[in-house]
Amino acid sequence: MQQHNTIFVGIDIAKFKFDVAFSHLSKGTTYNYTPEETKKFIQILRDIQPQLICLEATGGLERKLVACLHKHQFAVAVVNPRQIRDFARAKNQLAKTDQIDARTIMQFAQLMQPRITPALTQAQQKMREFSSRRQQVSKMIIQETNRLASTADRDVSKLIQQSIRAYKKQIKVIEKKLKQLIAADKQAQERANILQSVPGVGGITAALLIAELPELGSLNRKQIARLVGVAPTNRDRGIMRGKRTIGGGRVGIRNGLYMPTVVAQKHNPKICAFYKRLVESGKPKMVALVAAMRKLLTILNVMIREGRKWDEKIIKA
Repeated sequence: MQQHNTIFVGIDIAKFKFDVAFSHLSKGTTYNYTPEETKKFIQILRDIQPQLICLEATGGLERKLVACLHKHQFAVAVVNPRQIRDFARAKNQLAKTDQIDARTIMQFAQLMQPRITPALTQAQQKMREFSSRRQQVSKMIIQETNRLASTADRDVSKLIQQSIRAYKKQIKVIEKKLKQLIAADKQAQERANILQSVPGVGGITAALLIAELPELGSLNRKQIARLVGVAPTNRDRGIMRGKRTIGGGRVGIRNGLYMPTVVAQKHNPKICAFYKRLVESGKPKMVALVAAMRKLLTILNVMIREGRKWDEKIIKA
């Protein structure tokens, strides 16, 4: 058997169960996703004391388990599913079952040593849930608005309008709750004050970054850009130079930074000058906007790291 501190664990999580693979065992285990079964799993982890536990980010299904693992002081890495898919392809792993996926995740953790995901405070966890709900409701408002535009029947239109009003009311409740959560937590309040001092960044964006990007301020500019998915990726072969693209990373944060960047591009002197310089040099406007988004993110990263509010003269990123 391997030494305890060299054991790696991979978890493939689903709605009602999760499959687990251990690096020191040839056979995996399946647990029901219930408090009782999770407790059994935690006891197994206490006995073996793994070096790292790795899971995929699965749209929120992993959050309860990750919070539980953090509570018991285990090192956890939540990784982008695309990284696992690419890793499986590189291994020529074509078969796919939950147990195979769990072992692939474990092997990825063992070989790639992904960055540990920091634990969230109780306030951050609460903010994350409300922030996620706000994104869900915003999507539903857009969907209902699109349906309203294509509905001819007046009675159906009234029902859709009622739904839109209800969702907008819920948005206001969520935003009020997010403000209360930030005000009640000293660390969150300090971070929010720093973030909101930047022209273009409002309370909702601050709450999103506090809840969904706890690494902000602890990584360098390249790392934070890759983590969010705004770092350009090369597409070069031989003498051909392909178009640079962005992707992967934390899509919710990238989407959440879009409108603040649009506002900053007009009202933040530093971002405005940067954007204009790129456009004048021949860059397409959307490319320039994505670069401005990356610039804004790296500025926020520096400010949080240094605990410094916005000052155009001294902020360098």
